[in-house]
Amino acid sequence: MRSAEARACEPWPDRLIHPHSSERLRLTLRNLYILPSSFGWLWLMAIAVLYLMGTGASSSGPLLLAYGGLGVFLLSPFLTQFNLQGLELRCGEPQPGFANGPVLYPLEAWSKSPRLQLRASFRGQQAHWSGDLPAGHSSLGVPWTPAHRGRQRPGRMRLESRAPLGLFVCWTLWDPAAEQLIYPAPQRGSVRKLMESPQQPTSAVGDRERAGGDQHWHDLAPHRPEEGMARLAWKQLARSGTRLSKRFSDPEPQAELLTPDPALPWERALEQLCDRCLRLAASGTAFGLLVGSNRIEPAVGERQLRRCLEALALAPMR
Repeated sequence: MRSAEARACEPWPDRLIHPHSSERLRLTLRNLYILPSSFGWLWLMAIAVLYLMGTGASSSGPLLLAYGGLGVFLLSPFLTQFNLQGLELRCGEPQPGFANGPVLYPLEAWSKSPRLQLRASFRGQQAHWSGDLPAGHSSLGVPWTPAHRGRQRPGRMRLESRAPLGLFVCWTLWDPAAEQLIYPAPQRGSVRKLMESPQQPTSAVGDRERAGGDQHWHDLAPHRPEEGMARLAWKQLARSGTRLSKRFSDPEPQAELLTPDPALPWERALEQLCDRCLRLAASGTAFGLLVGSNRIEPAVGERQLRRCLEALALAPMR
């Protein structure tokens, strides 16, 4: 039912075309459609006016212009169709994005000759991609705005061209089959913390961050090789030549295990949890998630952020 309503919102010619879903698409006479453009209809009207002027006034000048314009009009659909015929398209590897924001859907194109003035857009989307394609392999990204989270396909894509004369518009319709992972739209708000536990440093990066200034340590001790170079007291080494390590008294940062706030609607709670994950990851704080039966233990790093965002994107609908 939803598909029928979506097709009813399309332009009249596209409603009659059966959708084609696949990973690849090769443009041939079977999947290309062509009609005169608005400029093409005006061109025909001008030809008719010139013809009537020539026959009414028995003048050869307007008749020659009318016949010449008709010849250009009859040649135009072949030139416009050749600008698309033979082009091969394939779905790329879609990168994750956020709901309610612009996302690029990647496509790979192969062509034996340059293609001029192409335009690609998805159904119901105002944003579009436009440009020329050189001969050989090229990549392009068609923008769209997903309305909700989850694994999604952007829907029907229309690829068209009016080159080289603009008298005809030639187009094709295609439903790319590759799915794109969409995260919840981040929104600031409250989340629920289940527990807090001391964060254990997982690499020398944390040591380097804590050893960035003298105000973070309170004592010196003989340096041990397993402590690495980040804890080394360089000023004392330069003055006395003795290798000493800094000893810290600051408490370790806290690792947070987060879960959606039960007082909020489910989708809004996931959006606020998404925003909290982004901010914790940017600050370098360890965090984990408990979403339904999916538990992710606290950790730090870009990989942990991707795991948590994916869990939020694929959380069950309620």
